[in-house]
Amino acid sequence: MNIEWINGFTIKVSVENDEVIISANREGLLSLAKQLSDMAEMDMGMHVHYDEYNSLEKGSAQLIIEKVE
Repeated sequence: MNIEWINGFTIKVSVENDEVIISANREGLLSLAKQLSDMAEMDMGMHVHYDEYNSLEKGSAQLIIEKVE
């Protein structure tokens, strides 16, 4: 999957009290929306890893999104 980001995006993922919080600016939300839309058209089992080393803000928890059935 070709992951594209809109310039200026920021996304942070945190876990507090067993709740996952995704905090993003406009560009981050639009980028994620496009990626999720693209993923919906792919084969089952497709997954994407997001972490602070490739897309999320420093200190973010890892986020894995997987397509099922």
